Amino acid sequence: MTLSLPRTGRFTVFVLALVYTGLTFGVATGSGPVAASEGPYYTATLAQPADESRAVAGGVAWACEGTTCVANKGTSRPMRICRGLAREFGEVTSFTAKGEELAADKLAKCNGE
Repeated sequence: MTLSLPRTGRFTVFVLALVYTGLTFGVATGSGPVAASEGPYYTATLAQPADESRAVAGGVAWACEGTTCVANKGTSRPMRICRGLAREFGEVTSFTAKGEELAADKLAKCNGE
């Protein structure tokens, strides 16, 4: 006795497997609309305008226009992100992470003072 599915049954299983794979891959790799609608996680103001409009600093990708730079959330602490930004672009005059501004003493440390 041989256990096998009829030809139409095999085709149905194959199609369902493709649909399932496509859906799970799409969910795993797609960016959620909630994250996109919230805006940037980090916002920084520089003392001097940035030379580049896009750069990676502190482990995150920054988009800069004039003295304002924004980035999505990184995996490091905000202080570490700020230090990386200061090393790449120079003095940071204000730094905000998730709407919370970095205190003056921490901002001084960010700038290496």
